[in-house]
Amino acid sequence: MKKIFLLTLITCFLSSLGVYSQNDKSKRVSPPAKVSETISSGATITINYSKPSAKGRFIGKEVAPFGKVWRTGANEATVFEVDKNIMVNGKKLPAGKYSLYTIPGQKAWTIIFNKTWDQWGTVYSVAEDALRVTSKPIKTVNSTEQLTFKIAKNGLISLLWANTKVDFKLQ
Repeated sequence: MKKIFLLTLITCFLSSLGVYSQNDKSKRVSPPAKVSETISSGATITINYSKPSAKGRFIGKEVAPFGKVWRTGANEATVFEVDKNIMVNGKKLPAGKYSLYTIPGQKAWTIIFNKTWDQWGTVYSVAEDALRVTSKPIKTVNSTEQLTFKIAKNGLISLLWANTKVDFKLQ
């Protein structure tokens, strides 16, 4: 009886360690990342996202399929936050927090700013879209293994992943 009790106690302890490590986002296969910049217009942009790896998969086929809404990251929804009203590719976006989705395509990507930002990444409702803009994808010479966002001072945001780069401009 003591052996069963001790075995149960050890199992519970080890299980609790597993739960703790699952809550540690830095230990995930697609680790979290955050990029922030105050652009020349004075607006501060912050993007919180998870960084999936390409792992030899092709964008548009095995991952981020062409013509379908993609959560633009992994795990929870990618959160795009701006502290002032801005223009995105010439269209108005009010200050606030948004989930960032995309619809990848060979000739154009649709960048979607969705009003429901605090959610798991695969929950999406078109009715909650605040803004959609399009950008032309660029094939890169160098591959970026993990999804990466870059924000330039001039307001150019670059999404880099595998051999694809998608830029959109904030003002």
